[in-house]
Amino acid sequence: MSAGRPATAATLAVREMRDFVLENTADYEKLRAGFEWPRLEEFNFGLEWFDVVAGEHPDRIAVKIVEDDLTESQISYGELAARSDQVANWLIDLGMQRGDTMIVMLHNTIELWEVLLGLTKMGAVAIPTSTLVSEVDLAWRIETAQARFAIAPNDLLAKFSQVPQGRIVSIGIGEDLPEGWVDYRDSSRAATEFEPSAPTKADDLCLLYFTSGTTWRPKLVEHTHVSYPVGHLSTMYWLGVRPGDVHLNISSPGWGKHAWSNFYSPFLAQATVFIFNFNRFHAETLMQIMDTHEVSSFCAPPTVWRMLIQADLSKLTKPPRELVGAGEALNPEVINKVRAAWGNTIRDGYGQTEMTCSIGNGPGQPITLGAMGRPMPGYQVALLDTATEEVIEGVGEGEICLDLSSPNIALMRGYHDDQAMTDQARRNGYYHTGDVGRRNDDGSITYVGRADDVFKASHYKISPFELESALMLHDAVAECAVVASPDELRGNVPKAYVLLAQGHAADADVARSIFVHARQYLNGYQLVRIIEFVEELPKTVSSKIRRVELREAEAQRVASGSTDRQWFERALRRSTSQ
Repeated sequence: MSAGRPATAATLAVREMRDFVLENTADYEKLRAGFEWPRLEEFNFGLEWFDVVAGEHPDRIAVKIVEDDLTESQISYGELAARSDQVANWLIDLGMQRGDTMIVMLHNTIELWEVLLGLTKMGAVAIPTSTLVSEVDLAWRIETAQARFAIAPNDLLAKFSQVPQGRIVSIGIGEDLPEGWVDYRDSSRAATEFEPSAPTKADDLCLLYFTSGTTWRPKLVEHTHVSYPVGHLSTMYWLGVRPGDVHLNISSPGWGKHAWSNFYSPFLAQATVFIFNFNRFHAETLMQIMDTHEVSSFCAPPTVWRMLIQADLSKLTKPPRELVGAGEALNPEVINKVRAAWGNTIRDGYGQTEMTCSIGNGPGQPITLGAMGRPMPGYQVALLDTATEEVIEGVGEGEICLDLSSPNIALMRGYHDDQAMTDQARRNGYYHTGDVGRRNDDGSITYVGRADDVFKASHYKISPFELESALMLHDAVAECAVVASPDELRGNVPKAYVLLAQGHAADADVARSIFVHARQYLNGYQLVRIIEFVEELPKTVSSKIRRVELREAEAQRVASGSTDRQWFERALRRSTSQ
């Protein structure tokens, strides 16, 4: 077990501001006025934060995981500090160097935290990757990021079929690995104490995240050794997580939100990351788990909250102290039902993969139902007119932007190998989120929507252009437009309006063929769920599709309950299997 490491000047600087946040959580004005981002030239989260905490609280549980069959596994701070030292040494033995990139495509298993900490300690770059990506998308990501290494469990190794053999050093977790895959279990033979070859510069690259945008391929976001590791002090405040807490966040690995709430924020707070790996969601089981393991702070996407309120909420006898929703705004019905049952209010928040939590309803603060909250400590938020880009003062609606005249280490370093895109996002002294918000009388901000038609399905961001580009590869599709179709459970699901190419009939066979095609070219979370064949698509005089008309028509259709001219992916798939 690791004996821990001594605190450095950087450790003390981060701890001073962390403690300031914890001590002033209930006083928003004092927190905003007194918070300053630590000024760091060197910092390594694994060595100068996690290992220091591990030396002080070696027996505190760092990660606890409950599987669908209720079996448990856990690892303490001391054990994880020592194990990640060993992983760092082993990766170096494999030939990994500072700055090398690794695709990390793992489930919520202990190995995920071992690897992420090990990579941080030795100065390599993690590329957290969703387990839902397709074979084609994974190969593209490896090439785009110039990854030299990859790690995955044996049930996902088939996804590497499009990667040329020998292109990367491939590490597998599990038994009976294919030829050419390095066995992760070999890491247990590496040296157990790690010493870095050099200090870690604060601005060194630490993480690369692929994130959906409005182009065919996702953007690649760069985060440094301080932007997420220290920048998540704002997220720690929003979550309300405190030392010794058991923090449950429902999020899949590979997404920025997983790093927000399942890695940096709980570890900054010296809390326990709690994971429940369910195969199929059951509200009663989740509440039983929360009671049994004394979950004190709980964060979940709107989809989970909507499913929870359909159950008997009184079955949870010890509701968590902190309740948080993330991904999209929750409607008042959900918030009111939870508050009536648990005597607590779900707090909303806002951020992007490109940053940490920037706007939120802090613990103990007055909440305007439907509003995301107010700017977080360390964030200077402005609303800019979407046409003139002039700053909107007071009540009004505009693009949510960050004022770059105020230092903010929590913002990304930029878009990887794309200075033009970085400059465009940071133009005229502001970082432009592409999201539109409305400032209310009390200073809170309500989310309005994406300026570029991106929408959320469940808690995943969906770019219509990405889906449309994939559908256009089908011979029967002459033109198409994807919009959000309101869904009671998921919030939205992707729907495609399809103009067929000549010679193709608007029937079930063609619809089924397009759905099958979509599964080949899109990731699981992007799948089109509804198709409607149309004779024409509404367009502007410049021939741009007017999605606003389609969204309005779809909302009216759903409200009326009509299913005319609709082909549903689930229904067609079910009919095929029968």
